[in-house]
Amino acid sequence: MIENLAKVRVIVKMEQLLKRAASYLSEKDLEQVKRAYLMAEKAHEGQFRKSGEPYITHPVAVATILVDLQMDAATLVAALLHDVVEDTDVTLKEIEAEFGETVASLVDGVTKLRQRIKFKSNAEHQAENYRKMFMAMAKDIRVILIKLADRLHNMRTLKSMPEHKQLIISKETLDIFAPLAHRLGISKIKWELEDIALRYLNPHQYYRIVNLMKKKRAEREAFLQELIELLKERFASMGVKVIDVSGRPKHIYSIYRKMVSRHKEFNEIYDLIAVRVIVESVRDCYGVLGIVHTIWKPIPGRFKDYIASPKPNMYQSLHTTVIGPKGEPVEVQIRTLDMHRTAEYGIAAHWTYKEAVNSNHPNEYKEKLKWLREMMEQQKEAKDAQEFIENLKMDWFSRSVFVFTPKGDVIELPVGSVSLDFAYRIHTEIGNKCVGAKVNGKIVPLDYTLNTGDIVEILTSKHSYGPSRDWLKIVKSSNAKNKIRNWFKKQQREETIAKGREMIESLLKKQEFNVEQVLVPERINAAIKKFNFSDEDDLYAAVGFGGISPSQVVSRLTEGLKQEQPQPVILPKVKTLPQKYPHSDTGVRVKGVDNLLIRISKCCNPVPGEDICGFVTQGRGISVHRADCHNLKEVDEDRQIAVEWVGENKSAHLYHVDIEVSGFERDGLLNDVLQVLSDVQAPYTQVTAKVHRKEFATIVIRIMIRNAGHLKNVVEKIKGIHDVYNVKRIIQ
Repeated sequence: MIENLAKVRVIVKMEQLLKRAASYLSEKDLEQVKRAYLMAEKAHEGQFRKSGEPYITHPVAVATILVDLQMDAATLVAALLHDVVEDTDVTLKEIEAEFGETVASLVDGVTKLRQRIKFKSNAEHQAENYRKMFMAMAKDIRVILIKLADRLHNMRTLKSMPEHKQLIISKETLDIFAPLAHRLGISKIKWELEDIALRYLNPHQYYRIVNLMKKKRAEREAFLQELIELLKERFASMGVKVIDVSGRPKHIYSIYRKMVSRHKEFNEIYDLIAVRVIVESVRDCYGVLGIVHTIWKPIPGRFKDYIASPKPNMYQSLHTTVIGPKGEPVEVQIRTLDMHRTAEYGIAAHWTYKEAVNSNHPNEYKEKLKWLREMMEQQKEAKDAQEFIENLKMDWFSRSVFVFTPKGDVIELPVGSVSLDFAYRIHTEIGNKCVGAKVNGKIVPLDYTLNTGDIVEILTSKHSYGPSRDWLKIVKSSNAKNKIRNWFKKQQREETIAKGREMIESLLKKQEFNVEQVLVPERINAAIKKFNFSDEDDLYAAVGFGGISPSQVVSRLTEGLKQEQPQPVILPKVKTLPQKYPHSDTGVRVKGVDNLLIRISKCCNPVPGEDICGFVTQGRGISVHRADCHNLKEVDEDRQIAVEWVGENKSAHLYHVDIEVSGFERDGLLNDVLQVLSDVQAPYTQVTAKVHRKEFATIVIRIMIRNAGHLKNVVEKIKGIHDVYNVKRIIQ
């Protein structure tokens, strides 16, 4: 009898679902949804939930939540079938045969990994499930919408689960699913998930807030009604058409979080009394704002314009807090009806899958999910699923700060992010070349903590030598950490490739082979194929780090060449005169011209190994500059002259270069820097050091170096010093 009654209830709920779906789906789509229900009902026959209800009540409830979001037929079908592959004998192939590839893909996206796969722990298993879900979500956003609806119904029925399961599921909901709903702008689901999770995680505080709200309910409702009547009357007198003025519903978790984070009591929370005004147009939003501010005095710093600067989850509204009647703070939210729908349903409000794909603005849809693409890019950097989930929590599911570029673009970063995090969020190369930042027009250090509303400008230099390993201690976002690590991996790989090539060339010369004759594409490609490498760089890298010996590679490269080696020709001894070069202390000569006065320009201080160019000065000989020196742009081409280094790698001549070392102030920092200079044989002639705010130190040193390679070695050694976070060459 009870079981029959339960079946009747399911049928009634399914009929209600179909009735709601009929308001926007075609008959053909509705027929598909009905067939999905019949398949699910048959598959779950005899299965029951912990509450004792037939299992089919769950997929029907999930589909009902999605109907409220007006999701398409494929999503509703997948929602009804989302557990059949995991919990019954129905296969994905059967679903695909019956409903098509799209539905099968959606069901697979929300299906957990089979337990037959071996995992080290339950945590690893769950992390892999999340990774699978996010990968599927990146391909089709409907996967996560089904998963959110699934989680919401599970939370609504959590009472029937054991206490330890209630705690695990609730924490997981707060950590992953509520932030996901927020990211997608679906506040209707987000608030409910958070409130239910708090009820199980902290029942004492939950019911305390509920009781406090009940005690003040009558008083608050009377006060709200007074506010609403006053506003309606004033709007009418000013000729502003308003769709609705109402009290904004309170969410228990939001109040709880504000009480905890701001260390305030219940009656000190500003938005306990809140009014929402819905109007027809954006123009009316600002008109209503002006009227509200003429009635009551606004509280400084409590106005937010999310219409001009929408949140990344598409949320738009005007927020202002005013001193209302009786001195009570009142929050007023003003938005259009479209904005209100987006605030409630997020990406599902106007961007259902079918609309998005067939829209005249597909790029706009892609832009709204830009954060998701960025999130999945980080998937490539995570060494395992658990690190991937931790990265998500850190970068995407934690609280955020919203800062601006100089052009006014909004950049979202995790709370606690510094100017370096901002630089890497803009672009990898901007981060790598970053030498400082300006926040609100003032120069700040690289570890300056950003606040919402800051305008950030990154200072870069093409003469920067890249990140320091200490940057990994400064940045807060996993995005920045991964990009810094990648830079060091790339640098290490490039050095290994160069080392491997040098080892092979050295061995070829030792065996008296002509290097240019051996290292030709056909021979290199033959070696690559023999040793199963993907390209030439991989071959050299393997030799560089010792994965394969240079003799093995040289043996393959020189197959059949030994017999081709020409016999050396013995020439009669001829007395030759040494070639005369113009005397110069600079180590530079003018091509084809002798006896000219040459001097190194002080504006860019070129050193051997760098591309150089000279120009003829009046009465001061040839001035030698770096080829990229900005002063060369102002010189006529007919005054420029070709110059070259003389014995740049063997010259004993030393050249002065100014470098700036930035780091955290500590005892012994300067001594460590000077010790490194001594170790790498780079004498110094001038040193100045400054301490800023007792935290940061800047050391400017004039050093003497032999060539560009020597300078690079000096910089890398200094960057390896503890507490040094930046080294750059000073160019006037």
